[in-house]
Amino acid sequence: MMKKLGAEFLGTFWLVFGGCGSAVLAAAFPEVGIGLLGVSLAFGLTVLTMAYAVGGISGGHFNPAVSVGLTVAGRFPAASLVPYIVAQVVGAIAAAAVLYVVATGKAGAELGGFASNGYGEHSPGGYSLGAALVIEVVLTAFFLLIILGTTHGRAPVGFAPIAIGLALTLIHLISIPVTNTSVNPARSTGQAIFAGGWALEQLWLFWVAPIAGAIIGAAIWKVVGEKD
Repeated sequence: MMKKLGAEFLGTFWLVFGGCGSAVLAAAFPEVGIGLLGVSLAFGLTVLTMAYAVGGISGGHFNPAVSVGLTVAGRFPAASLVPYIVAQVVGAIAAAAVLYVVATGKAGAELGGFASNGYGEHSPGGYSLGAALVIEVVLTAFFLLIILGTTHGRAPVGFAPIAIGLALTLIHLISIPVTNTSVNPARSTGQAIFAGGWALEQLWLFWVAPIAGAIIGAAIWKVVGEKD
């Protein structure tokens, strides 16, 4: 079990450090030019690379909502759920801490929202709480459907990380303007702790909505996908 938890810690660390790091460090400089597309691709690449690197050890969840969804779908033992979530959250916080040290390592550094997730006045596009709730639920549900489908015995072996990584890229392309994209409570928690203030106040949504979406996605899959 410790190896599995270590893999989840490392995978979530890399997801947060790579994805949020691209937003905090690279996207903050217009001359770098990675923009929304670059940040979206960075998040997808983190999952793709670590799914291949350590997915064979832990299953490559790197996300509490994914672990909950896989449990509901009967793909993951309930007894392991809490330890996995703890490892993921600790990995995300550790990555945010390292990113904070790097981001503040120059004179006059301004963190802004520190890649936190938000709604209302803290949504990148000014979207409401209702819009944020809907998009996080819907996108997490589809993320679970993609994960469950590409890891099913019917799917070609060895290609799941590519599809899952591309799915996460697409999810970010859609929802960065709305919530700065969560679909992952651990990712949201790590950044909110260091951003503080409004980010912590709005963090509840980025636990509730992704987990609700994951449960919905798993329930849909059990109806339409599990039967041969």
